[in-house]
Amino acid sequence: MAAAAVPDLPSLGGRRNHYRERVADALRAALIAGELRPGDVYSAPSLASRFGVSATPVREAMLDLVREGLVDTVPNKGFRVTEVSERQLDEYNHIRSLIEIPTVAGLATTADPAALEALRPVARSIVTSAAAGDLIAYVEADRQFHLGLLGLAGNAHLVEVVGDLRKRSRLYGLTALVERGLLEASAQEHLELLDALLARDAEQARAIMTRHLGHVRDKWAG
Repeated sequence: MAAAAVPDLPSLGGRRNHYRERVADALRAALIAGELRPGDVYSAPSLASRFGVSATPVREAMLDLVREGLVDTVPNKGFRVTEVSERQLDEYNHIRSLIEIPTVAGLATTADPAALEALRPVARSIVTSAAAGDLIAYVEADRQFHLGLLGLAGNAHLVEVVGDLRKRSRLYGLTALVERGLLEASAQEHLELLDALLARDAEQARAIMTRHLGHVRDKWAG
């Protein structure tokens, strides 16, 4: 099987010791957004050329993804993106809903307003990425926002569990939403959520989170 064509990926500059983590994050985001497709094989050199780094940190990052079960190694060819069933995706999102909705709603009464405001630039970057159609940046900013928000609850294990579930999400409908000019409206929900939390409106925060997570297996799923 020939290696699949590599999608347009962000150039990653900076110091080499940061490459592996940054490349791994970008690859996870590309998997979630559907830029890297299940069953396709990608070589480390081809991915490295798109990131603007050497093949070594890309290969190291891909091995991290192998350990996470997101890709498999294909000897002498590269890495194949693993398949995820619709049932698995439904189960992952169900668990996320059970954890995230009540936790975020609870932040309306417990979170420090300054800590919530500190997340506003990240929420705005989600909107900016959506408007620009940059799905990898969108998914990565979305991850930072939601895990940062959950972190305000003070339970590191909860954040770790949700972070792992997010890696396994697949949002193949994002491309269609960008093409139809609809992704930016969904991105605005992050700002709405912050406003509800700052207003200490737990029920509104719960409603926004319920709607927001509903997109994962609805219009974002494709």
